[in-house]
Amino acid sequence: MGALDGQVIIITGASRGIGEAAAHALAKDGARVVLTGRDKATVGKVAEAVGPLAEAHACDMADYAAVAALAEATRKRHGRLDALVNNAGILDPIATIVDSDPAAWARNVQTNLVGAYHAIRAVLPGMIAAGGGSIVNLSSGAAIRPLEGWSAYCAAKAGLHMLTRSVALETEGKNIRVFGFQPGMTDTYMHVQVRASGINPLSKTPRETLYPTAHPAMAIAYLLTPAADDLAGQEFSLRDEPFRKRLGLS
Repeated sequence: MGALDGQVIIITGASRGIGEAAAHALAKDGARVVLTGRDKATVGKVAEAVGPLAEAHACDMADYAAVAALAEATRKRHGRLDALVNNAGILDPIATIVDSDPAAWARNVQTNLVGAYHAIRAVLPGMIAAGGGSIVNLSSGAAIRPLEGWSAYCAAKAGLHMLTRSVALETEGKNIRVFGFQPGMTDTYMHVQVRASGINPLSKTPRETLYPTAHPAMAIAYLLTPAADDLAGQEFSLRDEPFRKRLGLS
C-alpha cells in the first residue's frame, strides 16, 4: 500500500517540470491524480505516461469558473477531493521594470497569484465541509528575495507567500494543512529561460548544480502525508537541511 492510497489530488501546471514529476510520484504512492494544463493534448500525454491513476483536463487557472467547475466535477466523479498541488506558474516577463511590457507583467501575476487563489477558493469550501484537506503552494526564494529582471515573478510569489499564511490563519482548527514550498533551483524549462536571459546572477547557475525534478516531487509527496503535520502553515525550502534529512536527501 502507498502512503497516499485512495486520495484524490489536483495538480495544476502538470504538463511538464515539477508538476509532471509530482504526478508520477503521487500516483506511485497510490493517489489518483487529476492533472491540469492549458493544453489538453500535452497534459494528456503526461497522464498516459503516469498510468491508470491519472486523468487530464484542460483548465485555464485565470478563469475562476473553469477552475471551480473542475473542482466540483472531481468531487462528483470520485466522491472526494483530498489535496491541491498549486504548481501552475510562469516566469515571463524577464525584464527590468522600465523595459517590461505591462500586459505581460499583469499576466504573470494573474497566473502565479490569482490563478493560485482561484484553485484554493475552488477547493477549500469542500475540504472544510469534508473535515480536512491539504494544499501545497509552490513558492520560490523569489518570494522573499528580490532579483533584478524578475519583478513580476517576485511580486506574485511574495503574494502567494502571504496567501499561504492567510489560509493557515483562516482555517485554524479546521484540519486544513497548507504549505508554502520553495523547490529551489530545479532543472526545468523555467531555468532554461533563466540561463538564456543572462539578466541576474541566477542565470549563471551551472545546469549540473540544479536539483532534478524528482527531488521536489518527493518533497510534495511527503508533505501530503501525516508525517508533515508539524510543518503545516509554514513556508520552507528544499534547501533547508533539516527538511532534506526527512526526505533522505542529505
